Amino acid sequence: MDEVSRIAVDGTSGSLVLTNSALAPVTRALMYNDTGFEAEAGQIAQHAPDPHIARGSGSALARALHLAAKDTDNRARHLLHQADFVAARLIGRGGFSDVNNALKTGGDPATCSWPDWMDGLLPPSLLPALLLPGAAIAEVSAEVAAQFGLSPRAAVHAGTTDSIAAFLAAAQPQPGAAVTSLGTTLAIKLYSDVRIDAPEVGLYAHRIGEGWLVGGASNTGGGVLKSFFSGDDLAALSQQIDPDQPSELDYYPLPRPGERFPINDPTLLPRLDPRPADPVEFLHGLLEGMARIERLSYETLQKQGGPYPEQVITAGGGAQNAAWRQIRARVLGVPVLTVATTEASIGTAKLAQSGA
Repeated sequence: MDEVSRIAVDGTSGSLVLTNSALAPVTRALMYNDTGFEAEAGQIAQHAPDPHIARGSGSALARALHLAAKDTDNRARHLLHQADFVAARLIGRGGFSDVNNALKTGGDPATCSWPDWMDGLLPPSLLPALLLPGAAIAEVSAEVAAQFGLSPRAAVHAGTTDSIAAFLAAAQPQPGAAVTSLGTTLAIKLYSDVRIDAPEVGLYAHRIGEGWLVGGASNTGGGVLKSFFSGDDLAALSQQIDPDQPSELDYYPLPRPGERFPINDPTLLPRLDPRPADPVEFLHGLLEGMARIERLSYETLQKQGGPYPEQVITAGGGAQNAAWRQIRARVLGVPVLTVATTEASIGTAKLAQSGA
């Protein structure tokens, strides 16, 4: 491991925890899909411009406010996203984040700073300094170097979100490049020279290099499939689907009520009826419903001024499902390609390698 010279971490955007100065959690962690923070959303609405990516009862900022309210004995010193927490443990101190993970918590990716309107919501001392993805933070701590056999000069760099890391693993960041990441959720990213934000529909732009990755994430995805089928069943049943034949089922598959993009509605109900007795037919309907959500996502982005992709590179575990890939190509109307490298960790490694 002593040949490792640079390290970066990707994580799920919006997963948060408060820690003390020694990086021990002082609250429970809240996950990216935890919702229901209406009171906190009301506080945000009094301060944040409308529309703003950090508004809403399911926003990362709402979760941050909820955690801060739980810190009744004032032990918290750091608000950390998932990737921040791991990076902080590597260097032995907190206080840093990247503008990609911090976007939905209210950070401004254009200026790498927290807006003034947040002063009335969270203590500024809790908020991490914001860095561009790939920027050097510090060397690993002596304790971590010894524990894992790392060079004491190995540098930790600012990371990014898991879906952006998947994009970087699969594609070059150039205008028009599109990647759909099929994991627990479905996330789309399109590289653009121009920043496009439409938080009212769940569309937002992440800073990467000199440009922007524009996109959003739906709550549909592999998490829905796993609630109905085992991995072995998915593989076996998918082989029995005719991907060239449209499903007659009109599903909007969600694991629970609430959607982020392309429909931004925390109360949106899953649409999974009627359910046929044939599991192959049911799976076909689920896969086709997810493909329609993916198409609507790119169409929504197009309506906001972005191009419709000429092809889509696919990443994540769902990219390995050939039937799903063929269904998506038919529904999207463009080729859907796989690449040799789809692991988000590879994209994060590329980010660290390219960082200053």
